Amino acid sequence: MKRPLIAALLILLVAALACSSTPAGTPAPIPTLAGSPLDLGRTAYGFFPSPPEVSTQSVIDTYKAIGQHADVVLLQQNIPWTDFAKGPDVPSANITDIHNQYILAHQNGLDVVFVVDPLNGLNRREFAGLPFGWKASFANPQVRAAYTNFTLRIVREFHPRYLGLASEINTYQDTHPEDFPNFLSLYNTVYDQVKAASPETQVFVTFQWEELNNLMPSVAHGKANTIDWDQIEQFEPRLDVWAISSYPFVIYKSGAQIPPDYYSPLLTHTTKPLAVAEGGFTSAPVGPFSGSPQDQVDYITAIHTQIGGPRLAFWIYLLINDFDLNSYARLMRQQGQSADVNTLGMFASVGLTASDRTPKPALQVWDGFRTGDGNP
Repeated sequence: MKRPLIAALLILLVAALACSSTPAGTPAPIPTLAGSPLDLGRTAYGFFPSPPEVSTQSVIDTYKAIGQHADVVLLQQNIPWTDFAKGPDVPSANITDIHNQYILAHQNGLDVVFVVDPLNGLNRREFAGLPFGWKASFANPQVRAAYTNFTLRIVREFHPRYLGLASEINTYQDTHPEDFPNFLSLYNTVYDQVKAASPETQVFVTFQWEELNNLMPSVAHGKANTIDWDQIEQFEPRLDVWAISSYPFVIYKSGAQIPPDYYSPLLTHTTKPLAVAEGGFTSAPVGPFSGSPQDQVDYITAIHTQIGGPRLAFWIYLLINDFDLNSYARLMRQQGQSADVNTLGMFASVGLTASDRTPKPALQVWDGFRTGDGNP
């Protein structure tokens, strides 16, 4: 099983569409939330704001749909390397795009969990969008400067309550063990700078749970179902939340096969808050993987039953809706990402609604757990 299929993450290919109606000049102010859902003292439920198709209206409709079924959106943004190698306060169209997504989020009553992402969301073995001639290493001074400056700009401009500084970082460690110490040193330095600028911001990285459990033979360090806790613990004490991603459909043929103690070891191995920063289960067979609407129900129930409750700070399900792969593929080819189309297609049926927003059974279960009306 190829590693990109395990590490896959739907990239926000249409982030810039959110700002298409904003006139040039000073961006419109971000509406103030009457009260942040993150202040409610319970798990904040959320999704990536990835629309069914690549269009401005689809983006707007997706934020509205998320607002009806969630508390937060997760904005996971790659680093504009060239801009932010120069400093944290440079003009940047990417910052304008993020600003406008914050507007859409707050207009729909949603707060934001933010992740700074230096890696390719569909292949965690490689950097995303490095300029020509830049060495792909966390030892590269240009990489370190841009990563630091972009992160500090996000903190100063948007003050996120939760801030991730990488996604599925154990995947990068497993494939580039020689470079990983450079990332860890960079993370520690940036963590301290974030805390100096915004002490209340909760900082984390995410870990790919199936890989952490040694369920990927090509990169396994030990016996299957033994957990590489050391890959998380090496970030302590500079780790405010223990956050995972989990796509068990690449391992188990059905949601019912997820072991009853699959996630629960997290509760006893740390006293810190937990989070599911991304994940999902396909509702239809795709490639070598099985999936059905009931499998989604069983997956959501497994997480809720095993780690749901006051310890779970936030829970991000990858997609509220399925997406039209052809619509995305056209844009990906225009951006030179044709090689990632097939990988992306593995997640086309992960949504809790169809692409036309017809609900699947798991959406009602999700809503019940979120509102407290559901039962494990």
